[in-house]
Amino acid sequence: MGAVEIRGPCKAPIEIEVDGTIKAPINLADLNGTEQWIKIQYVDFLTISGHGVFDGQGDDCISLGDGTKNVTVENLYCGPGHGISVGSLGKFPNEEPVEGLFVKSCTLTNTAFGLRIKTWPDTPSTITVSDLHFQDILMINVKNPVFIDQEYCPWNQCTNKQNPSKIKISKVTFKNIRGTSATQEGVILNCSSVVPCEGVELTDVTLKFNGAAAMAKCVNVKPLLRGKAPICTP
Repeated sequence: MGAVEIRGPCKAPIEIEVDGTIKAPINLADLNGTEQWIKIQYVDFLTISGHGVFDGQGDDCISLGDGTKNVTVENLYCGPGHGISVGSLGKFPNEEPVEGLFVKSCTLTNTAFGLRIKTWPDTPSTITVSDLHFQDILMINVKNPVFIDQEYCPWNQCTNKQNPSKIKISKVTFKNIRGTSATQEGVILNCSSVVPCEGVELTDVTLKFNGAAAMAKCVNVKPLLRGKAPICTP
């Protein structure tokens, strides 16, 4: 299937249920110059569910951009690819806040990232990202399973990476995240030095790397640990 864009504003609840397989084109030229395969914008109260497959041929399974509010993602099987992403955010002016995301009962397999929030450094945007909740997620050989990256800068596109992101991230919970990590650091929380993350919680995050407990690296954030969760190192 070629590129699809669903554009609001839509104020009533919308549910997309997939029970078959939807496959992206192998040749990126078939997307006619767009950056996303399936793009949903300005839709409130969106639910994506079902037992089907979005085969994106290697990029993000789901990427939630600015202006996203009150979205539920449930029963998703993702992999390979780049996992589930919020962002990237902050690259463009006049972006809108992100709030109210619920991701639950999903399985990620052989992905380059698991659950990722990514914001650009050295940008004018000052939006907020809040009330994001990830629960009951199974990781199978996933690199970077839990990752907040406020120094997101692919292909060295940043003018000055030393200027920190101005996007505030708060009220983010990771609960019952289990399985295997393909990297020693199963949790990386790399927040902004200007607006540190607040209200981040790790509850029963039990990831294994080569049979041992995966590590956690935390910068500019002091997460609340509940149940079994890795202790942060700087």
